[in-house]
Amino acid sequence: MSSPASVKKHPIHPMLVGLPIGLWVFAVVCDIARAANGNAAWQTVATYCVAGGIAGALLAAIPGLIDYFSIDEAEMKRIANLHLAVNLAAVVLFAINLWLRFHLPAESNLPLWLSVLGILAIGVGGWLGGEMVYVKGMAVEAVDKLAKKAEGPSSRRAA
Repeated sequence: MSSPASVKKHPIHPMLVGLPIGLWVFAVVCDIARAANGNAAWQTVATYCVAGGIAGALLAAIPGLIDYFSIDEAEMKRIANLHLAVNLAAVVLFAINLWLRFHLPAESNLPLWLSVLGILAIGVGGWLGGEMVYVKGMAVEAVDKLAKKAEGPSSRRAA
């Protein structure tokens, strides 16, 4: 079963989620560097990473929603609902985080802790996404179908 939001059977949603994940993890690294040496430049880089991660997450959500609305199996829908809720909560956490970065003193560690909490949330959301794909087989062509295709007529001739 191919994903509805795909290009040549390659699903778009998983291609795009790496961008916000990477940016948000790097924001935590920058916040830790700022806390360790007090250099405000790290705070600025972290702020841009959080903002870019929010934009990337919203971009990844579009094909994710297209996939979501194609689900008709009850158990898969339940997991998808949790995946959606947890990841949406993470985006809200990062949006609050971004807002606080402009309103708190640069020395505040609250944005760091919100980023850590957001990373934990996207970890849970990713686990649920992995459950849908790798355990339940959503948007994955059946292995036996691919095996039959590979076994097709041989191009060898008998000697």
